[in-house]
This record gives sequence, C-alpha cells and structure tokens, in this order.
Amino acid sequence: MKRLPLYLFTIMDDLKAKAKAKGIDVIDLGMGNPDLPSPPHVVEELCRSVRRAENHRYSRPTGDVEEGLKKAIAAWYEERFGVVLNPKTEVLPLIGSKEGIAHLALAFLNNDDMGLVPTPSYPPHANSVIMAGGILYNIPIGPENNFRPDFRALGKEVARMGKIFFVSYPHNPTAACVDLDFYRELVDWAKGKEMILCSDLAYSDIVFDGYKAPSLLNVKGAKEANGIEFHTASKSYNMAGWRIGWAVGNAQILRSLEKTKSYIDFGIFRAVQEAAITALTGPQDFVKNLVETYRKRRDLWVQGMAAIGWKVPLPKATFYIWARIPPKFSGLSSLEFAQLLVDEAGVVVAPGSGFGEYGEGFVRFALVEPEERLKTALERIRKVLAISS
Repeated sequence: MKRLPLYLFTIMDDLKAKAKAKGIDVIDLGMGNPDLPSPPHVVEELCRSVRRAENHRYSRPTGDVEEGLKKAIAAWYEERFGVVLNPKTEVLPLIGSKEGIAHLALAFLNNDDMGLVPTPSYPPHANSVIMAGGILYNIPIGPENNFRPDFRALGKEVARMGKIFFVSYPHNPTAACVDLDFYRELVDWAKGKEMILCSDLAYSDIVFDGYKAPSLLNVKGAKEANGIEFHTASKSYNMAGWRIGWAVGNAQILRSLEKTKSYIDFGIFRAVQEAAITALTGPQDFVKNLVETYRKRRDLWVQGMAAIGWKVPLPKATFYIWARIPPKFSGLSSLEFAQLLVDEAGVVVAPGSGFGEYGEGFVRFALVEPEERLKTALERIRKVLAISS
C-alpha cells in the first residue's frame, strides 16, 4: 500500500472540500462522473426487478438472469463491433470494469512479472499492477506519437517479463483514438508472447464526427493472442453508480479471472443485471442523444478555450479535454496549477500527474456539467489567465 500514490480523485475531493469551506461555488470538471440521468426505461426495469424477492439472494453464475446478461452482452458486442462471442465462455460480467481490471492483475501477476502501462493512463491500470505486487513498467506516450505506445521498441527482457499490456482507446485521459491497424500491429507483435493484451474500451460509444472506435477483438487472432477487452455501462448509459461492466475475449483468461473473483465477491445484484439487460437490448436512441449532448459541450468548450487564449485539440471521442498548461504557468506543476484553478476560479480539473509521470504538464477537463455551467467556468478561467505573470 505504501507503493501506491494517493488516488487522484482523493486529492481533488480534498481541494473541492477546502474551496467549498471558503464559500466558493465549485464547478467540478475533475472526475469523469456523468451528470445526466440513466435511461428512464432502465430505471423502471430496476424498480420492477428490485421488488422481486428472488433477486435479493446471492447471484449465481448459472442463474437465468446471469445467463441472460451474458447473452445480452454477446449480442450487444456483435451488434456494435461485429465480434461473435460465446456467452458461456467468452463473456464475464463484472461489478464495474474497474473491479475487473484490478482482479485481472491479482490473478496473473507475480512479484517478478511486469504490467506494461502506456502513460498517462487511467489510474487503475497502473495501480492494479502495484496492488497485485507486480512490477509497473510505464511506457511514455505523448503528442509526438499521437499518444500511442511504441511497443516494438520495448526490449526483449521487458517483453519477456511483461504479463499484461494495457491499452485504452478512445483514451482516458487524452481522448486519443486509434484505427484498426494499430490493433493489428499490436496483435502481430504479441503473438508467441506469454502476455495478456488488455483493452479498456469504456468510451467506444462516445465518439464524434463520423469516427467509429474499433475493438481489439475485431482483429483476427486477437483472442488466440491472449486478447481480452473490458467495457462498462457507466459511460454509454450513464450508469456509473450502478457498478456493472464486463470482460470479453479469451476464454481461458476469463476463466482465471472468474475464479479469482469467486473468492472475493458474490456477483452483481440481480436487479441491476436485469436493468443492464434492458439497457443493452432496448432502444439505443438514448446513447445517440447522449453523444450529441457531449458533442455540443465539446464544441462549446474548445471554441470557448480558444476565445480566452488557451487553444486545445478538438477530440474525436470521450468527454475529456486534455490540455497542456499554458506557457505563462509552466513553472507550476499540474497539481499546483489545478490548485490555482480551484482557488482562483472555483473550477476543479484533474492534474495530469494523477495519470502517471508522463501526464505532468497537462490537465484534464471532464465535460460533465451543463452548457451554462461550462460557460461560467470558461469566464472564470479567462480571469485566471489574465493574471499578470
């Protein structure tokens, strides 16, 4: 536990609490916590399901609801990505994808095994390696390489010791995207290695301007190359607090992950599973409308930032903006700059250092506030940028 850094959002919660104690109206753009409600028809299904007494018992892997959820996930994957999965062996529901990622590392990493993590990264990718007692190997990614890891440049010893290779596109925190060729090259490189390719595809639905996010499993032979993929209902359906996700792909890896989980949890509340089935199999207009909301926020924010003198890239996916700290404030660390924005503007952002050492010099904005609040945040940030150096 001493090896673990203080969790990013623990830091930000502390900054928020101090600002609120001073009477500051805080606009929270720090955590990727969707602000919009879950689909009404999914909420209604939860209410119906929670009244059924049989759903209050422990979840069992072979139950009718559990099997139904696996089938729904498999059908959803085939509809979304054209990927055919065996729901019995190649689908594993999770208590949120974060839980599955942590237990994957616990299942497969010994103390002389490496977890290869392109950084900056979603913190649980790196933290899961440390918590499992493995060796964390950070692979730097940045604007110069379009935030893609140069895995072919890894030494033979690193490739030998590496047991899990994490990728996540559309990328959190940078919003970078890849095409299928990237995954083809990764699968080709991984063949013959005793290494799990772990794709975190949480933001595949939050895409703009005609971009479609591919799945690692779209590549022929990805499953055989120890490929698995994590997904979640948190972002596509605004079901973040419901804690439901899934892993799909290589059956043998999922079997070991399931075994690890069986010693730790009793599965997902069955009412939540039934509601998730409704989300996955029901009308998908909700997702389209959600994406359009985020697109409008993205356009407003990028244009607004340019208008106040802070140019940022226009992302093709996610609801994040990854922004280099303005030169005027380059003497500050990302945490110090985030502190400044909270103190002077009442705007919470995520410091880049919270996503790994190669995130330093950047901050991440999560567009999880209504447009009017985003406009207010931009005006407050404008005043901070106007501070004389």
